[in-house]
Amino acid sequence: MNSYRIPEIAKQYTEYDMIQIHTDLPDFPELRTRLLFAFLNENNKLSSLSELFTVATALVQLGLDTHDLVTASNEVKEKKASRSRQLKVLAGDYFSARFYHLLAKTGQIDMIKQLSNAICEVNRLKMSSYTKMKQLKLTAEDYIHLSVEIKSQLFLSFSEVMYGANKQAWPEILRGFVRCELLFTEIFRIETISKFKGSWGYWHISQNGTREERKLLQGEEVDTTKVRTLLHKYNISSQLYQLLNIQSKQLQDFVKKLESDRLQSELFHMGEPFLRWAGEHPKVLEEI
Repeated sequence: MNSYRIPEIAKQYTEYDMIQIHTDLPDFPELRTRLLFAFLNENNKLSSLSELFTVATALVQLGLDTHDLVTASNEVKEKKASRSRQLKVLAGDYFSARFYHLLAKTGQIDMIKQLSNAICEVNRLKMSSYTKMKQLKLTAEDYIHLSVEIKSQLFLSFSEVMYGANKQAWPEILRGFVRCELLFTEIFRIETISKFKGSWGYWHISQNGTREERKLLQGEEVDTTKVRTLLHKYNISSQLYQLLNIQSKQLQDFVKKLESDRLQSELFHMGEPFLRWAGEHPKVLEEI
């Protein structure tokens, strides 16, 4: 059984002085890569390829996430900011190229096709999300659904190589973990008002608020005091805790149905922080 060392392997492709000095990279997709690695290792036919497939997928995800950090406008006058933007573009391209090279040199052409198709689906989902956001037609439920699908697509492409009960369990468990991770992030996101726009709370208030409240959210300048008042009025924190609590328990039920005791144990360990966090805040849940 292979031990998990995907982040260490990936560092040889991500830790370059030029990148580290002049720009920032997105977070490594740790939870999803750990999940994929665990499931691939359950299949004797795939365990020898588990590191290769997981590293390649992580690099594609980093490439996509890095390109998402590139500002929409190219009119950057300040030299440092301009260099950072250019390096994000180049770094994203480089990570994507490395995935292709790693799989091509080992003859994994079918996996290249599967991941390439997944990339197309990610881009389609992003366009759907951006269009709804621009038209202010995105609901809080849409936000969760589209965010989870966008984050899951590359990893869902491995559904075809899973076998038995794991093949059926993989999509649901993957989405469950991604949803918990997203909700966990959203809880902390509302603590920083500058990151509030585009969050679950933002779309929930846009969906349920008054005309004046929606106008406030859509303004270019954020009134911190008024936004915090809206967060309290609509119990955004409480609702997010409740959603995390429900989702983490549902995920626990899915994991219990797995046939492999080893896989169950590993996944319970991975999901334990979500259950613990929700359990440590019962008073917040009681506010609902």
